[in-house]
Formats: sequence, C-alpha cells, structure tokens
Amino acid sequence: MSTLSIIGAGNMARAIAIRALAGGNRVQLVAQDKGKADVLAAELTGEVSAGTVGDPLSGELVVLAVPYDAATPLVTQYADQLDGKVVVDITNPVDWASFDRLVVPGDSSGAEEIAKAAPSGARVVKAFNTTFAGTLAAGQVAGQPLDVATRARRLPAHGAAGAAGHRLWQRTALPCLNLSGSGWFVPAIRADVAVSFEGRWHRRLLRR
Repeated sequence: MSTLSIIGAGNMARAIAIRALAGGNRVQLVAQDKGKADVLAAELTGEVSAGTVGDPLSGELVVLAVPYDAATPLVTQYADQLDGKVVVDITNPVDWASFDRLVVPGDSSGAEEIAKAAPSGARVVKAFNTTFAGTLAAGQVAGQPLDVATRARRLPAHGAAGAAGHRLWQRTALPCLNLSGSGWFVPAIRADVAVSFEGRWHRRLLRR
C-alpha cells in the first residue's frame, strides 16, 4: 500500500484520488481551502485525510493537481519534504487566454521547469495531463481499461502513476515536452467535441 499526497481539491484531484483508493492506497488531500479538501474527502470511499497547504506531506508520491502557475511555488514551498519522493506533474502549461501557445520555453516543458525547483533527490514525472477527469474517474473508455501516458527522465522505483491503481504506458527515454504539447491540444478541442467523440478520440490518443 502506498500513500499519495494530492495537492488540490478540484476535478482532477478527485479523479486521481478515486483511482488511488480503488487500488487500495491511502490518500492525503491538501488544498489552499481546507473546506474544499474536507468536502472532497467526504465524497470518497477509503482511507482519506484532508488538510491545508503547509501541512506536512505524508505521501511517498506527491501529485500536483493544480494549475501550472501554482505548481512551482508549491514545489519551492515543500522542497525540504520532497527529497526522495516522486512528484507527479499533471499540469498543462497553456496560455489559457488564447489557447495558442505554451508558456514555457520552446526547448523545455512544464515538468522540466517544475523539476528545476525540486530538490535533486525528487523524481518529477509527467502524467494525467492528457486524461480528462471524468474518464479517469470512470477508469475506462468504451468498456476498455484506461491507459495513462507518462514521461520521466528517470523511472521512479515505485512507478508514479502505478500506485493510482491502473495500467500505465511509460516512456523514460524522452523529455516531458511531448506530453506538454499533447496537453495543449486536449483543452483546445475539448469545448468543441461531444462526450462520446471525446472518449473515442481520447482512447485512440493514449493507445498510439
């Protein structure tokens, strides 16, 4: 059994917590607004605790279920607790005003920028940023188990997304840039597609 500390209390935090708990893991929810963390914890079934940003992180895996611009400050704030842990970056570094560009340098990625703020002993893994919250919570698309694409320069020993209780597609040889680009594409089209099409397209993307 692993413990995941999820920073955030939104839709993706909820979906990742559902999958983690389904896999028999413990979940710690930490949010800026403890009331939101408490509400989410009450909705979940399993071993869940709720707290406020600034509380000690109990998990071996720390999931940044927050917008990209909030991720690096949180990593900096918790730097003394992240050494030796797996940090899962789910963010999409998109310009949300225009949806036409990423807000990271062209030769970098969101996860790489976040990793610069993390201690050298932390393993930063990119995951879940191409996965819609509803699909992830369900754990399947069209009756098929969901695959989650991940990227890491070094594969963590525990398999970061593996503790969330579903199958993985892991690549370790490439930087995180590709998934940042995929993540830009996902929110850019999401508002214009029907739910049924979204599920079929999403499954095809993840199984390529």
